[in-house]
Amino acid sequence: MKSKIWLSSPHMGGTEEQYVKEAFDTNWIAPLGPNVNGFEQDLELFLGNGTHVAALSSGTAGLHLGLVLLGVKAGDEVICQSMTFSATANPISYVGATPVFVDSERDTWNISPALLEDAIKGRIATGKKPKAIIPVHLYGMPAKMDEITAVARRYEIPVLEDAAEALGSSINGRKCGSFGDIGVLSFNGNKIITTSGGGALVSHNAAIVKDARFLSTQARDEAPHYQHSQIGYNYRMSNICAGVGRGQMEVLAKRVEQRRSIFNKYYQLLGNKKGIHFVKEPDGYFSNRWLTTILIDPSEAGFTREDMRLQFEKENIESRPLWKPMHLQPVFENCIFYGDGTADGLFQNGLCLPSGSNLSEADMERIFSVINKMVG
Repeated sequence: MKSKIWLSSPHMGGTEEQYVKEAFDTNWIAPLGPNVNGFEQDLELFLGNGTHVAALSSGTAGLHLGLVLLGVKAGDEVICQSMTFSATANPISYVGATPVFVDSERDTWNISPALLEDAIKGRIATGKKPKAIIPVHLYGMPAKMDEITAVARRYEIPVLEDAAEALGSSINGRKCGSFGDIGVLSFNGNKIITTSGGGALVSHNAAIVKDARFLSTQARDEAPHYQHSQIGYNYRMSNICAGVGRGQMEVLAKRVEQRRSIFNKYYQLLGNKKGIHFVKEPDGYFSNRWLTTILIDPSEAGFTREDMRLQFEKENIESRPLWKPMHLQPVFENCIFYGDGTADGLFQNGLCLPSGSNLSEADMERIFSVINKMVG
C-alpha cells in the first residue's frame, strides 16, 4: 500500500527538541515556566502592534475564555460566522449563550459584513442585542476586518477574532489575531506551526490578558492556602508544549513561504482549468495559505468535489470537503441564521487539497497525477 499523504501534518524545524530538553534538564515539567514566558514574548514580537499574549492549552480554550472575559452569560446571543469548524461555535454553548449564525461573502469566504449588520439589526429589533461577534479567517484568508470592526463599533459590540488558522496572515501589514478586542490563535497539530496541542489569547488590553492568565490557572487568589473567589479553568499551556512552540516560531516565516509556494503550484496546475476556482487575495491581503482550497463547478468541470476526493482516497491521499457550515449542523439546527446561500454552495463544491509544508516532490507528483487524470 502506498504511504499516506496527509492534508496537513506537523513539521518540526530542528530546535524544538533543545527547548524541550532544557525543560527536562531544569525540571520545568509542570505547567508554566521559562518556555511559556518565552513563547508568549515570541508571539507578541511577531504580532506587534502592542499586543499581549497568554499561552493556553488550546484555541478552543481561548475562545471560551474570550467569551467569559467579554461578559457573555447564559441567555445572551453571540453572532458567529457559520462557515467554520465547530470549535468556533461550541464555546458559545459552554457559557450558556445562543449562537446566531451569519453567512459568508464570496471574496474571502468569511463572514459577510452586510449580513452581519442585517443580523445585528434583526436581533436588536427583537430586544436581543448580541453580546459579541466572532469572525473567522478561514483557511488563513483574512476576513474583511476593517468592515467588520466598523459595523461592530457602530453598534458597540466587541469582536472576538478567531485567527486559529491564520497565524502569519495580514491585512495591509497588520497581523491577523490583532484586530479584535480579543484574538485567538491555535497551535493544534495540523496548524501552520504546532505545540502539539495549544492556543493563545491575544489582546491590546494588558488587563484582559492578565485576567486570562488568572482564570486559566484555576482563578487562584493570592493567599498561602488555596482560595478562589471566581470560577477558574485549567487552560494554561505546559512548559513542555511551549518549548515546541519556541522552536516552531523560529521557522514560522519559512512555513508561510512553503505553504504559499504549494498554493502557487496548485494554481499553476489548475488556475486556467474549466470549472476550477480559487479564493484570491484582495488588495492588501496576505494569506498564509494554511490550506489550499478549490471550488469545483460540476457543470463546467464535468466532475464533482466528491469525485476528486474519492480519487485521492483511492491513492491514500487525504483531502477534505470545506467545513460544513454551523447552521447545517444537527447540534445547531434550531439556531437563527442570516444568509444568502453562499456557505451552502462553498460546502457543496469546495475541497481542501493536501497542503503540508513538509510535502516532498514525490508527494506532489502523486497528488498532481490524480488531478491530471481528472482534469485532463
